[in-house]
Parts: sequence; C-alpha cells; structure tokens
Amino acid sequence: MPVSLLWAVDVYGRVYSLSTAGQQWEHCHDAQLEFKRVTAAEQCCWGIACDNNIYLNVHASDLPVRYQEETYENQRWNPVDSFSERLLPSDRWQWSDVTGLQHQPLDSFRLPSNSWEWEGDWYMDENFEGEPTDKEGWTYAIDFPANYTKDKKWNSCVRRRRWLRYRRYKAMDTWAKIPSQQTTLPDPFSDISCGGWEISEEPRGRLSLWAVSLQGKVWFREGIDHHSPEGSLWEEVPLPGEVVQLSCGPGDVVWAVLWEGQLIVREGIGRDSPKGTSWAVVESPSLDVGAIHVAVGISVVWVVTKDNKVWFRRGVNSHNPCGSGWISMVGEMIMLNIGLNDQVWGIGCEDRAVYFRQGVTSSELSGKTWKVINVPRDGDRSHSSASANSLQSAGCYFCGEVGGQSVVSDVESDPEKASTDGATGLVMSDSKCEAFAAPADHTSDQPPDTLKPRIPKVTSDSFISELVSDREPAKTSRELGSAAPALLEEETLPDEGEVNAPCSATLSTSQSGVPLDPQWSNVDLEETQVQLAQTGVALESADTCSLSSVATYTLAMDDPYGADEPPLWAWVSGGGCSVDSHSQLNWFNCSINTSALVQSVQSMSLSVTPAQTAAWRRQIFDQFSERTKREMDSFRHYEQAIEQSVWVKKGTMQWWRDWKPHKWIDVQFALEQFSGPEGNKDGIFFIYYNFYEEKKYLHAFINEITILVPVLNDSKHTFAIYTPERTKQRWPIRLAAATELEMRDWLALLSVSCCDSRGLQGPPSKQAIWSITCKGDIFVSEPSPALEAMPYPTPCDQMFWRQVGGHLRVVECNSVGIVWGIGYDHTAWVYTGGYGGGFFQGLASSTDNIHTQTDIKSVYIYENQRWNPVSGYTNRGLPTDRYMWSDASGLHECTKTNTKPPSPQWTWVSDWVIDYSVSGGTDREGWQFAADFPASYHGYKTMKDFVRRRRWGRKCKLTTTGPWQEIPPIPLSDVTILPHAAQSSVDVVPLWAISNKGDVLCRLGVTALTPAGSSWLHVGTDQPFKSITIGATSQVWGIAKDGSAFYRGSVSPQSPAGDCWYHIPSPAKQKLKHVSVGRTSVYTVDENGNLWYRQDVTPSYPQGSSWEHISNNVRKVSVGPLDQVWIIADKVQGSHSLSCGTVCHRLGVQPMEPKGQSWDYGIGGGWDHVTVRGNSLEPPRIHLPSLTGPSSPAPWSLLPVRSGEANGNAAGC
Repeated sequence: MPVSLLWAVDVYGRVYSLSTAGQQWEHCHDAQLEFKRVTAAEQCCWGIACDNNIYLNVHASDLPVRYQEETYENQRWNPVDSFSERLLPSDRWQWSDVTGLQHQPLDSFRLPSNSWEWEGDWYMDENFEGEPTDKEGWTYAIDFPANYTKDKKWNSCVRRRRWLRYRRYKAMDTWAKIPSQQTTLPDPFSDISCGGWEISEEPRGRLSLWAVSLQGKVWFREGIDHHSPEGSLWEEVPLPGEVVQLSCGPGDVVWAVLWEGQLIVREGIGRDSPKGTSWAVVESPSLDVGAIHVAVGISVVWVVTKDNKVWFRRGVNSHNPCGSGWISMVGEMIMLNIGLNDQVWGIGCEDRAVYFRQGVTSSELSGKTWKVINVPRDGDRSHSSASANSLQSAGCYFCGEVGGQSVVSDVESDPEKASTDGATGLVMSDSKCEAFAAPADHTSDQPPDTLKPRIPKVTSDSFISELVSDREPAKTSRELGSAAPALLEEETLPDEGEVNAPCSATLSTSQSGVPLDPQWSNVDLEETQVQLAQTGVALESADTCSLSSVATYTLAMDDPYGADEPPLWAWVSGGGCSVDSHSQLNWFNCSINTSALVQSVQSMSLSVTPAQTAAWRRQIFDQFSERTKREMDSFRHYEQAIEQSVWVKKGTMQWWRDWKPHKWIDVQFALEQFSGPEGNKDGIFFIYYNFYEEKKYLHAFINEITILVPVLNDSKHTFAIYTPERTKQRWPIRLAAATELEMRDWLALLSVSCCDSRGLQGPPSKQAIWSITCKGDIFVSEPSPALEAMPYPTPCDQMFWRQVGGHLRVVECNSVGIVWGIGYDHTAWVYTGGYGGGFFQGLASSTDNIHTQTDIKSVYIYENQRWNPVSGYTNRGLPTDRYMWSDASGLHECTKTNTKPPSPQWTWVSDWVIDYSVSGGTDREGWQFAADFPASYHGYKTMKDFVRRRRWGRKCKLTTTGPWQEIPPIPLSDVTILPHAAQSSVDVVPLWAISNKGDVLCRLGVTALTPAGSSWLHVGTDQPFKSITIGATSQVWGIAKDGSAFYRGSVSPQSPAGDCWYHIPSPAKQKLKHVSVGRTSVYTVDENGNLWYRQDVTPSYPQGSSWEHISNNVRKVSVGPLDQVWIIADKVQGSHSLSCGTVCHRLGVQPMEPKGQSWDYGIGGGWDHVTVRGNSLEPPRIHLPSLTGPSSPAPWSLLPVRSGEANGNAAGC
C-alpha cells in the first residue's frame, strides 16, 4: 500500500501527521497559527485556523501543479492589408477564448493568489492536431467559426493562432490562506469537510469541499481540481435548519447534524451536480439523546450522540444514502472520522487518545474492536532513552542521592505503571532536598488522588467548548515549568515557605540575562491543581542546578505535556489515509518499551568480560570440530548415495477436448515425476479420458512444456499448458480444476517440476525477457545466446516461460537488473530481486523480498438504445441489433446483474457508475450517438443519429503477493529504462516515465543498488504524452496524446532531462500510440496497428528522415539494446482460428539489415506486453560454408516469405 498520512489536532491547536509507515507523530512546524480542525484528502489537507480563515496544505510532489492558460489571436484577410487585426463588427474579439465569445487579451490574465507563479512568458503553439504548423503558428479557415487547417488555401479568409502560458502552484507543504472572494462571507466557518473525489474520475484531483458557518449555514467550494487546488468561490447551500457539523465521504454521500440533534442527508449528488439537489431528514439513533457528530465514508456512516455513544448506520450506499437502520457500538468517543477504505478513527471521551477501529473489511464494515494508537510525538523526550538518562542524572546531582535515579528508572521502564500511577515526576529522598519536581513532566508533590489531570471536554459543536480553568492561588506544575521570574498578574504571590520558582527557570533567566516570555495558547485548558510541598530546601548555590535547569526550561517551553503524559487530541482526519486489512502498521507499540529493553540488554552485556567471551567461542569451536570428525570424516571413503525415486500425483479435472464439438469433459490427471541416476529430475503427465466408451490418454513430457498460463474465466478455474507443437497450432491443453486452491496447487507443482527439469532456480537473470498476459500475469524467459544467432536462431516456440508472482499491466527492464512495472491502477512497482509469490509457496518462493501487491481495474459494459418516432430512445431494438446490455463488441450479453469480475480472485469494490471518459466524448448523461450499430460514435446528437450507447464501469480489486515494492506517490502510465549493454558500468541509470495525466518525468538516483531511485524531475511539455522510450545512447523519444512524435535533445548524465523537444512528423494520416528505441533503431506503432521504422537515424542526425512501413496487426513493440525487435501481434493464423496477442520475434536483424527479414511466432494468444530491453547477450558468430547451393536447406524455423513481402503482414494474413 502507498504511504499516506493521518492528520490530527491536539487541544493546543497544533497540527500533527502520522504516516502509515511511521512510528511517531510529526509536528507540522509550518503552521504558525493554532488550528481548530482539519480535513484531509490524499493530495492535500484543509484546515480552519483560529483566525477563522481557511488554509490549504498541498502535499509536495515531484509532479508540479501546473495550469495552462490559453488565448487565441484572430485575424481576417482584406485586399488592402492582407491578414490584419481589422475584423468585421460581427466577428469575434481580436483576442478571445476558443469559442470567440469571451474577450481575453494577454494582459488580462492574473494569478489567482500569491500561491501561484508564472513559469514563463506567452509563446505561440506551433502544433496542430499532431502536426507542426508554420513558424508563426497560424491555422486557417474560410470563416469564424469553421474547421481550421494548418495549410493556407485560396479561400482562407480568417486565421487564428493559440498562445500559451503556464502558471505553477508554489505553496507546497505549507499552509496557504485561501483568498477571500469579492463578497465577504457573513460569518466565519466552524466546520469543514472534503471528499467527493470518487464521484467521477475526470478530471483528476476533483474535490468537493463543504463548510459550516457559525450561524449554521452550509457552503460549497466550487472549482477544486488538480489544476486549481484552491477552488474558485463559495456558494451557499439551502438548508432545512441550522447545521452544527457536516461530513462528506469520498463518493456522493454527505450527512450533516442539526442543532436539534437530527441528521440530514444530501440527495442528488452526481457528476453534473456535485452540490446535490435536496435534503432528507434522518432521526437520531436515540430518541432521547440527539446526535452531535457524524462521519461518512464510502458505504458507512458513524454517529456520536450527546452522551458520547457510538452508532453505526447500516445499508448506506450511493443508491440509498440514508441507509436502513442503526446499530449501537461499543465505546465512547467525542468525534469520529472515516478513511479511504471505510477505516474508522476516533478520539476517546475519557483519555482523549486517538483510536483505530480494527477488523474493518468490505464484508464487515463495522469492524471488531477499538485499539489506541500509541506512538510518541515528534520531539517527545519521553521516548528518548538518552534524554531520560541525562535528566535522571541531573535530578540525582540536584538532590544529592543516587536512590532518586532508580525510582525514576523503574517508573520509566514500565509505561503502564507510569501512566496509571502518575508518579514519575516525584522523587522522594531523605537528603536535603525533600521534594523534587522532575524536569521531564514538571509535577509537584501532592496527594495521589489529585495526580490524575482533568481533561477538557471537546465537543463537535465547536473546537473547544469554553474550556474555563478554575484556577487556585497556588501555582500549577505547568506554570512552574514555563514561568519566567515575572509572575502572571492573576496568580497570588507565594508565601515565604513556598518555593518561588523552580531553580531551573531562575537559572535560565540569570544565564541569558533576558526574561523569557511564557508560551501562550488560544485555548484555555483546565489543568491539574497541584500544590507545592512545604520544604526546607536550602539551595547551596545556583551553580549546583545548572545541568537540570537547562533541560527543564527547554522542555517546558517546547512541550506543554509532561514526559509520560500522553497528548490530548481534539480532532483527527483520516480522509487521505489508506489502510486495509493487509496493511502493516507500527502504531500500536510504544517505543519506551524498546528503549528500556535495549538498556537492559546493554547492562547485561557489560557483565560479560572479553576473556569469558573468548573462552566461550573456543569451547564452541572445539565442539563443532569434534562433531565433524565423528560424523563426517569417518565416512568420507563411502560412495555417495543417490536417491532414485518415482512418485505420482493424481487428480480429477475437466479438459477442453481437441475435437468438435468442443466442450468440457471429466478426465483423470496424473503427474509422474522421477529422478535420474545423476540426480536430475524429469517427469511426464497423463490425461485419461473416454472416447466412445474406450479409455484413451494424452501425455506430454515435463521438459517439453514451455509455459503454464492461468486463463481468465468467470465460472471455472482454468489454466493452459503449452508445448512447442501446441504453440504452433495455437491450441494449448486447457484444464479446469474444481476449486481455486486445487488449480493453484497444480500450477505450483507443475511449475516447480518444469523448473527442476531445466535446472532453473532462484530469481530471473538480468538478461531475462519479461512478458505480461492480458490477465496481468507476469512471465520471464531466460534467453540463450543463440536466440539472435544467424542463420539458425532458436525458435520462439521452444522458449520456456516461468511465472513470477504479482499483477501488472506494463513491465520494463534493462541488463543491469533494474525492473519496473505499472499496475492497472497506474501504481508503479519496482522489482525487489526475489522470486515466487502468488500461488508459489515454500521452496518455490523466496522468503524475503516478497510483498503484498494490490491492483484495481475497471470492468465495462455498454447500455444500447435505438430511437423510434413514438417514444424516442428506448431499450427496444431491432431483431438484428446487438443486445441492449452488451460488451464493447455487442456480441455478448452483459447486464449489471450477470456481469462478474474477471476471475474469482477479483472482488467488487464499487457499484456500477457511468463512465464519461470514453473516446469520442459523451453528453451530460454519458451517451454517445451514431447512425447505427456499429459505427463511429460521438458525444452529441445529430439528425442522422438513430442509436446511442453509454458505458458503465465497475471497479474490482485483486490482492496478491510478489517480488515487487510500491513506488509512491505519482501514478504512471508508461515507463522506460536505459537498455545498458552487458559490459556497461554506469552508476546512475536514466529512467523516464509518464504520469497517468500525461506529464513527462525523469527519475533521479536510479542505480543497480537502489533501483527505486530517489525523486522525480518534471520535464516540461506543451501537451500530454502517452508513450516514452530511451535508447542505448540516451536518445529519448515520446508520443503525445494527439499522436505526434517528439525527440528530446541533449540528454546526457550531466543533463538527465535534456534541453528541448523536437517535433517529428507522424506517418501520413496516422496517429502514433507507442514507440521503442534500441541502440540505433526506432520503431513505432500507430492506432491502426501498423509498425513503422524510422530511417536514416545516425548519431549526427538522431531524428532520422522518414518512416517506413514494416508490418500491420501489431499491438506493442519492444526494441532491445542490440536492436532486437519483438512485438505483440494480433490476428495470427493458427490451426483452429486466429490468435490475438501473440509474441513474435523479428528474424534477420543485423547491423546492415536493421529492419530484419521475417517473423517467428512464439507464445500466444492472450499476451499484452513484452520487453527484451534487458537481453544484451551477443549472438555467437557462426562461420558456415556457402548456403547458396541447391542442396542447402532453408532454416526450418523461418516462415516462408515471398520476395516482395520482406516488410509484410506480421499476422500472415
């Protein structure tokens, strides 16, 4: 899981954050003001300060927050001046927006607030729909508005060009005040809540911010998204009554609490109406006691009533935001907050500690029990053993007794006793000092029943509910610790028998010469009433307490809490904290115990002398030597025994038979494995079936199996077995197990047997070829040097592929062992060097470097409708139409109820929602229109559109394990690593990536020892990118989202980000989507599946000259460090049918023939990605006699290619 933050505010208004990977509260030192409460999201945190203003803290990221300002310059042609600024009265403004309706001169743009800065000046956009324009950036049309082209024609009467300028948000990791709008708000805010980022996926960073004013009004912040984190303005939301507190969940659920104790729920929230439409009233859980606080998640609502009881609302979801009923929960809280996965945090009513709800899962949303978060705060002296020892020493020196230190140490080593008895601050002795206020927590001698402090009560009606302290004339312990010689006016002067002030404070003032002001807070708390013990202390000199004085005063000024006094929390927010059942949290172990244990171990180790240690080691060595002679040396002349055994495992499965009609039949499956005389292992498996009441069998040797692949099936647990012959036929052996566990056991057993027969153990080599199936499974193959040998290369169908645990969509590698992957949810992962994971257990998996990995993907179905003159668009289609609920092809019926996750390993994590991010655009309801099924769809209705469709999506989640470590926090869509040659010894490895919103990034600090790198460097672009690659000589190529190609110049170790982009024209009438660069070759794939080769690429002219078509039906391409070319091809002809997603290898690639000659087909179908950028094994140089004679056989692995089809179809069709 990614590292995320839990935010909290203590009763003194200080803001802290706790990382899911951390073990202490980090103080937000940037907060100059005390805060009342905060509300957090993943990318930012909002807060209300004591000045009643709203502040925003945007988390720092390597990916900057940039906003593109644009305006258009318009001109019209006239016979006198040609194109000029003189426009017709009916024309648009000379400087306008894209519609021409709004006047936008260059000098009219202003920064929204002081948190923004301009990146540069205005410049012309010289790119138009993926193709470069003229040097001045003009596009031409016949009139305003019309279709613009980059070429000037004889009838081009108007022209325009786009001007761009970027502004950057600079207030990162700091509390920035939200600028007030033109009309001042009637009253300040008292509550704030953010959420709504799961209402729609586009645009990224969209947030809903709700606020409650002191008069009980509710306000909504408009315009908050990734490019505008501050939002634009506040809008008031009508209410049925006065609201005291409000909570907004990540989705479309918003609840609020009225002053009378009732609850109201916002209805009608959606993508087009984030504020909702109306309110619905829900009664309080208890009729006699009203509600004071509500917390909302994705599918849960928790409520706290005025008697601090906790209630859980069942049945809450997007379709029923009001829920169905209340359930009383155990515990008493003053407030609650919900996290990203419906995890719950709360603040206890009695101890004011932060509690975490354990056991919350998707099946048990209410959880099981409350567990207190017990971690120290940043700068807390109580968890530092060194500080504690120094203070104890100072105390002993002050009192003149060694016995005093032992009392403090005993209490410190037992935190439970310390917190219960509260006696750590009092050290009694019979010396001259009869009473001593320990500097660690500044408590004075008093009866035991007065040691427990009274905690101020904080309700959700306001931040601190009039915390009035009933002060007595006597001084409190905290005042003694922090007071300057000048006493506060409202305090009574002490009598002569009392100590005027701690010697620490007196000495600190005398040493500095300047009285120190006490630290004030805007919160007035009730504190423990303590009295000074009547003592006859005789201070011999001021110098005797110098050591204690410095530590005591520093603690009192920096920290209002005592050493063993827990912090008192007033508010907690987990809206940006991602915790699930697999998260490993270190929040529940107090570090005091650890320091005490270390001290005890150190004290024990001091009792063993070096002489005793040497004698002990000598004794152990003699015992081992004697045992070796007795058990090993006496039997060395015996012949070594080799076990030769045969064992068989049998089971019952289903087999998809080879002949028609194809169907599943019950079979007996048996695996027979044996070990040979030399210790090598091999085996054979049998499939026994009945054919017309005759028993027959199918068999294959283990060493002939090339790959074992789990197959996607929503109803059966199936996997496929490939051999070289079956790979050529595109018809593997498909088997189905009864349960998922049985399938995993067979897969693990067969995989281990295959690896044993080939002598493969441990992690993949640095030269390994990685591939990914359409299902997301990861496979590696160890290449042989003969794989690229000419004229007899190793055929692709004989390569053995073994599975690696994990789940990815994209994987990239290089020859020094650095491997990165990207999941379906755009999460970046780095390979840890392990092997196994997933269903591999025991010896088949490494014990370390295996981590939990999660992935989320969306399942899509389509709702189809046809128009008729009577009722308009309805779900009644023609008899020849597709299903009204179908997949993208329309051939399979897919409804909301019968559509299941891709496989049993996936679980639903959301409901069905309309997807508005469909290619071609949609209308406000998500519909796309066309003339008929199937056709080209568009997002607006015309007179000729008789059908329409819209896409529904639902998210599902997979949890597995594998040798992958997550790299937060920026989600990625593509990644590339410099393909080093095997003999290269470069420390820092260039790595480039593209974020999921199109930003180009360069990773710094990537080495073989630290493959994850250190930080991201943003590389500026004029438009979003979708593909990136870096060649062996640091040549960087990229594909923009409009299909145009770019080359990055001057990339070097001294300048890892290069200097500028060079636009490369795309092939005629084609939009590129993928690019890969090797040592000298540049290959791209366009959106129509065509593979292109860049000609004339040289070191002096790295951009090349033109594109040459190589093949079609290509999905992906990967070019290795030796210019090897591998692709994922579609529509490959097999024995039974066409195969999509086949791994193919380009044959005949040589320095003088970089385009190669023909294709060799490997595993498939069902593959989605392959990378050979780690294979830098040089092929062996074979010198053969002339092969031009008539008796010379042709290479059998090559497919026949006619002379005119050297660059022909990769699919052979």
